[in-house]
Amino acid sequence: MAQIIYDKKRCKGCHYCVDACPKKIITVSGELNDKGYEVVEFDEAQCIGCGSCYTICPDYAITIIKED
Repeated sequence: MAQIIYDKKRCKGCHYCVDACPKKIITVSGELNDKGYEVVEFDEAQCIGCGSCYTICPDYAITIIKED
């Protein structure tokens, strides 16, 4: 299991993370951040902590903390 820290303010709505997630736990939320970009949401309970979303995010909006 992993903890996801997601900074919606940094997100620019590219949604690369949605495509990168092997478990498909990241979805487009329909919500806009303060800058008007459509942000994502996570099913954190299903996250395996692989880091694909963190690695592909060009805006450094996602951080993954693996839990034992």
